[in-house]
Amino acid sequence: MSAVHPSHNLSKKTPQPLILASTSKYRKELLGRLRIDFQTISPEVDEAPLKNETPEQIALRLAKAKALAIAKSHPEAWVIGSDQVVDLHGAAMGKPGDHDTAMAQLQLLRGETVKFHTAVCVAKGEQSNTLNVITEVTFRTLKDSVLEAYLLAETPYDCAGSAKSEGLGICLLERVHSDDPTALIGLPLIAVCTLLREAGFQIPG
Repeated sequence: MSAVHPSHNLSKKTPQPLILASTSKYRKELLGRLRIDFQTISPEVDEAPLKNETPEQIALRLAKAKALAIAKSHPEAWVIGSDQVVDLHGAAMGKPGDHDTAMAQLQLLRGETVKFHTAVCVAKGEQSNTLNVITEVTFRTLKDSVLEAYLLAETPYDCAGSAKSEGLGICLLERVHSDDPTALIGLPLIAVCTLLREAGFQIPG
């Protein structure tokens, strides 16, 4: 786990309300494990990559953009933003959105070792601090018929790289290496705990 460009030192004052800048059921479930009261709000952020951005840069920028978008309209609250991008030899891969795109992604990923960049940002007002967690994943070499059966059973069209590791997607994987077992699901809780403690939250509280 590596810290990336903290924008400001976060306040040590008594924490304000907490918002998760996402309506993802996966991120909501993960954050709920910390037993902290929070609400969820969907950020209106254009997730299209910028020219010449690396996968890591995309994840970091979008995590921060999501957090700051909600923080701007809720200045009293701490806001968590997160984004995940698959890095296939320098090429970015996000959520497929549909069956055909998911199949194309899995065909590219089979037999490959790739990086999942899962960035998280905690912000309040214009202050923010961002971390990126890298998970290395090796995919099995599976036939199209197996990939098709997986997609029909799991429909993982809202997951980066089409591999829902917390579900049936684990069958697609040969090896996973990360400093944070929750990062691959979409919200790296070790990093979240670090950032929230810096913001003044007591965890466990």
